[in-house]
Amino acid sequence: MIRIQIDEPTLARTRIAISPLNELVCGLALLQRNPDVVPWPYDGWAARARRILRTDPATAPVQLYFRLGAVSPDLFSSIPPGALPTITDELDALRETPADLVEEQFTKHYPDGEPDFLRPFRTDPVAAFDRLADGLAAYWDAALAPYWPTMRAALDEEVLLRARALAADGPDALLSRLHERIRWERPVLTLVKPLEHAMEAVNQRLLLVPLIFSRGALMCSGDHPEVVMVTYQSRGAAVLADGPAPVPADRADRLAVLIGRGRATVLRALTTPATTTGLATALGLAPSTVSEHLAALQAAGVVHRRRAGRRVLYGLEPTGTALVTLLDSGAAESVS
Repeated sequence: MIRIQIDEPTLARTRIAISPLNELVCGLALLQRNPDVVPWPYDGWAARARRILRTDPATAPVQLYFRLGAVSPDLFSSIPPGALPTITDELDALRETPADLVEEQFTKHYPDGEPDFLRPFRTDPVAAFDRLADGLAAYWDAALAPYWPTMRAALDEEVLLRARALAADGPDALLSRLHERIRWERPVLTLVKPLEHAMEAVNQRLLLVPLIFSRGALMCSGDHPEVVMVTYQSRGAAVLADGPAPVPADRADRLAVLIGRGRATVLRALTTPATTTGLATALGLAPSTVSEHLAALQAAGVVHRRRAGRRVLYGLEPTGTALVTLLDSGAAESVS
């Protein structure tokens, strides 16, 4: 467990941001955690990413992330410099990592001396970070850039919905519904994972970063003096899928049998309210198809439609929640 004790000023400064660089790093971690078979919906992407890492020499510096270990200096997957940075923004910030920050974080994480492969970042940080940023840029262009427009659309939808929840209901409600493996019991935020660690966030800022590649691999960044960053699984991972989710042969999808697979998929996705465009992006369906399913589900009284500014959000009625809870057999793990 990672337990973060959060004081009131930090909680009041809760914000949400996206981070292309942390997406990249989390995608590499996904490959490392699943050396044999990467699960749906990442399997097709993973095969291509591994081929790129194996055949493109320009991506060689990226191998560093496979050697860092579970706990490492935050400067290699740093706090995003704004709410909606580009990968160029984050790589430019990485290139400009000051030598005194390297010294500070290496002293903290490696009191007996850093590993040999990290020594260049201490002895010649400008050259080392330039080389790393060039490798990350090459990997991004080959493995992630083709997917980024649809990933970004899904992340924008996620940020919109979470920001709306934060504004309407406050940080307590937001944190309590953030992720099934994130527990909020004021004043402690617990990330459920094998690593044991405890920290305090005093008079800082809590930054929540949704990641398409997270798949439950919650990350926490605590080296920054002003910001504590927590990442979590975003809706929309299905945008990476090459095809529909596999259904285990030994289990029937009762919800799909009752209302059809398409409508069941949309109904499950609405456990968090979403727009038509957001659902289409997250589920990899045509907007017209999603609209048709939503109209039928609304007519059946299991889905409601509400306006939020210039957007229209769809969400579950109590009967819709009951359907998902009682009949969803969990035939396919939800990643959206």
